[in-house]
Amino acid sequence: MAEANEQEQTEQEQKRPLTLRSGGTLGLRRPVETGQVRQSFSHGRSKQVTVEVRKKRAIGPGGAPEPSRPEPGAPVARAQPAAPAQAPAAVEPARRTLGVARTLTAEEHAARVRAVQDAAKADADARRRAALAEEDRRREEEERAAVEARERAEEEVRRRTEEVEARRREEEGAKKRSEEEAARRREEESRREVAERAGKAAAAKVAALTAAGKMPAEEEEEAPAQARRPGAPPTRRPAAPVRRDEHRRRTGKMTVTRALSDDEGERMRSLAAVRRARERERQRLHQQGLSEQKIVREVIIPETITVQELANRMAERGADVIKALMRMGVMATINQVIDADTAELIVTEFGHRLRRVAESDVEIGLRGNADAEEVLEARAPVVTVMGHVDHGKTSLLDALRQTDVAGGEAGGITQHIGAYRVTLKSGRQITFIDTPGHQAFTAMRARGADVTDIVVLVVAADDGIMEQTVEAIRHAKAAEVPIIVAINKIDRPDARPERVRQELLQHELVVEELGGEVLDVEVSALKKTNLDKLEEAILLQAELLDLKANPARPAEGVVLEAKLERGRGPVATVLIQRGTLKVGDIFVAGSEWGRVRALTDDRGQSAREAGPSTPIEVLGLNGIPLAGDDFVVVDSEGRAREVADFRHRRRRDTAAAATGRGTLEQMFSQIASGVAKELPVVVKSDVQGSLEAITGSLAKLSTEEVAVRVLHSAVGGITESDVILAKATNAVIVGFNVRANPQARDLARRDGVEIRYYSIIYDVIDDIRNALSGLLAPSLREKFLGNAEIREVFNITRVGKVAGCRVTEGTVKRGAKVRLLRDNVVIHEGALKTLKRFKDEVREVQEGYECGMAFESYQDIQAGDVIECFEVEEVARAL
Repeated sequence: MAEANEQEQTEQEQKRPLTLRSGGTLGLRRPVETGQVRQSFSHGRSKQVTVEVRKKRAIGPGGAPEPSRPEPGAPVARAQPAAPAQAPAAVEPARRTLGVARTLTAEEHAARVRAVQDAAKADADARRRAALAEEDRRREEEERAAVEARERAEEEVRRRTEEVEARRREEEGAKKRSEEEAARRREEESRREVAERAGKAAAAKVAALTAAGKMPAEEEEEAPAQARRPGAPPTRRPAAPVRRDEHRRRTGKMTVTRALSDDEGERMRSLAAVRRARERERQRLHQQGLSEQKIVREVIIPETITVQELANRMAERGADVIKALMRMGVMATINQVIDADTAELIVTEFGHRLRRVAESDVEIGLRGNADAEEVLEARAPVVTVMGHVDHGKTSLLDALRQTDVAGGEAGGITQHIGAYRVTLKSGRQITFIDTPGHQAFTAMRARGADVTDIVVLVVAADDGIMEQTVEAIRHAKAAEVPIIVAINKIDRPDARPERVRQELLQHELVVEELGGEVLDVEVSALKKTNLDKLEEAILLQAELLDLKANPARPAEGVVLEAKLERGRGPVATVLIQRGTLKVGDIFVAGSEWGRVRALTDDRGQSAREAGPSTPIEVLGLNGIPLAGDDFVVVDSEGRAREVADFRHRRRRDTAAAATGRGTLEQMFSQIASGVAKELPVVVKSDVQGSLEAITGSLAKLSTEEVAVRVLHSAVGGITESDVILAKATNAVIVGFNVRANPQARDLARRDGVEIRYYSIIYDVIDDIRNALSGLLAPSLREKFLGNAEIREVFNITRVGKVAGCRVTEGTVKRGAKVRLLRDNVVIHEGALKTLKRFKDEVREVQEGYECGMAFESYQDIQAGDVIECFEVEEVARAL
């Protein structure tokens, strides 16, 4: 009931009309409070301004609204107890002002709950990420601290080692000095004793002669011993007079006064007087025929020799040799090269014996003699890993070395020959040579088999015997080395090792399980299964071979790989076969020579020496040798230079003979006549083995019509000279694992020279094959379009004969080639002059329609002839 009264009262107040208040304002509420404010302007002006004062009603949470201020002049009501009936009316304005709180819906409540949950989840994620970041930072700090501690420990150990070494050297130096000082003192004492004994003997002899009356007694110049002051040193006797022939050379400036004042006994002969006397004596002996006998030497004369070298071998002056040549009518300088016949005449004229030798004789005795059995020591076996590409050769070697070499190879294949040394748990060592499996590296695999003791043939259990596997078997049999078959990838579900053993029978390889002598081991490079059995098989085979070498001799070996590195120069990977290679040795590697500046093993560590069966990187060459060249240490730099020069000349002559004048002239004539085309190429590679494989593969792409011409091939980066050569010959530059320097890049960009970079040999061969295919003349293929029958022939002025035809088959097109058939015999072949449909030129006419045709430069057409329309297509040829 009370609520109904309140609602009715509220409605009445809302419907109450507007009235004027006592202040004269129209409204339901009190007017806004106002005030007067004086506003100041510039130049001292001011103005009275009326402003309104508004205040916000502050309502506390759950409290009653602040009572409004009473209007000015209104009486203040005193607090009196309100009647119960008036309470709802008094509360109504406040309730209308605050409003009733709205209850949340289920969706809003769920949304707020989800928002709170999402916020809590985001907060938890942020805290978790912060914890993980803090944990990572703490782990990094711990690792950094561990690394620093390890480095400090290593530095401390190195410092202590250096201190101990310095102390040891200092002690050795002090000991050596003390020993030298003691030896010197002993020598002085021995000399003093000998002198004393000689003096005593001479004094005794003089005393005996004096006593016998044969020698007068000498007057004592010294005072009696009693008259000498105690402790005074004895007075020395004057030295005996020096004879004239014992005068030393006169020093100082000779003046007239000094010359006149010198006694006759103190004068000496000058050097000029001595020379004049010697010259007079020599002339006197020469006149009497008593000159000293000439030394006759045996002079070795090669095929060519310089004048200076000939004079040195005869021990004669170069000017005398040149004079003798001039008397013979040969005008030569000291550095000019003369032939063996001329040198023989000179040697004969000077009275020496000569011995003619061939140029190849410089290699005689280069490798030394065979070693005696008692100086030989056991060496590690050299094992070559061979097999088909992607059968797991490098991965198997990685499993043995506990490294990851396969991951660094471009395209997952081995591009170079790698040599590694593995130390087993038993302390024994095995040297592995990893050869590439691609067919382009046939020569490299053959070279690897030539230096090896044992061949490990890797065959995948899922693929079986492949093409390169057969080649590897042939190389191993040609080298006559034992074979151990490693059946790899046995962890795969489709692996069939028995099939591999059966396929090996086709190539005369019988494993032990089938009654043969070939060892086979089932391994898994991925799971590292049966690797110990493979090592045992290798060591067993090595014991049967009884491998030995002499380490106490100059080193001999073979170059496995050679390359040019920036900052290091030419670098060669050498396998030492016998002897020991040391830093400072002078060596010959093929047509190059050098002195060992540094040695680096397969782990990248520096070494001072390398013994037999050790793969080592050698720095100090003056050029890049070819892979497969022999490596021999010689005794002198002159011998090394002679051998290298001879081999360089022989290799140059061989290359010139291979590309003779007749062959080049024939090639040029074929190119000029259009019969043959060529693709000039400049090849640069990182190592010599890859360069050899690329050039060999490109040579195999050549045919009778097109050919690849390798203008230049070398190891190292692409330089400006390569770009200039390619520009002059319109060649393509192929860079294999190398890059062009900035100057070469700018020059190539300016001249429009194409430089192609590769890291996989497959891509090189494919691109060059495609380029050669583009040089091939395309084949022509004829495509039939349609036939048209001539119904009637029209003779039109200024046009000639026009055939009215009907297309009986296919389509006739304008611009296509046509043949005119009469009784199924071709009597003309040419092109259409016009093709009309009624009076309009058309592009083509379909089957069943009539048209008019006219031939170019041909008028002999008759009704009943058949016109055959066709097109000629050019089809690109491929190698």
